Amino acid sequence: MGTTGIDKRPVHGPVAVKAPGPKGTGEVGLAGDRVYDVKHHGGVHQAVYAYAREDLDTWQTELGRPLANGGFGENLTSLGLDVNGALIGERWRIGPDVVLEVSCARIPCATFQGWLERDGWIKRFTRAARPGAYLRVIEPGDIRAGDPVEIVHRPEHDVTVALVFRAMTLEPELLPRLLVAEALSPEEQESARRRTA
Repeated sequence: MGTTGIDKRPVHGPVAVKAPGPKGTGEVGLAGDRVYDVKHHGGVHQAVYAYAREDLDTWQTELGRPLANGGFGENLTSLGLDVNGALIGERWRIGPDVVLEVSCARIPCATFQGWLERDGWIKRFTRAARPGAYLRVIEPGDIRAGDPVEIVHRPEHDVTVALVFRAMTLEPELLPRLLVAEALSPEEQESARRRTA
């Protein structure tokens, strides 16, 4: 499998969050974290990856093995937040300083499948349509485990993370609906335009 940034571990104390450099550098938004597949991961629009603890719990039961926070490579594990139902462009304030904006859905890769050591994992994860969300950094600062998450802005469309994921994977007929989400990452915007032309 090679080197991977999926192996995340919970930390104690503050973690600095800032906008990373462009994709291709391996940088992400949290200090001490990075990605190794620099062609497909990292950069401004994938600065932070959020996954819901509730979804990890569901997978934990289905897979029959424990999944710690960070177990899917997320660098932000939420509790009580509908990550997959978040709207593209929705903004979250985490703690007193940090504001993040939902930009796109995670698309599973072979590294993820290798990490979980499950044949057919990509198909199984895709069918479930619980991908988690990538976010960009709007306001930098420090976050800590247990910081409250407040939704401070919701755009006037219905394009959720789950809808983007379904459109990009198994339901391409949904692609035209994505075009109203101005905050969708440029790569996904271009893909949606190209595939609906």
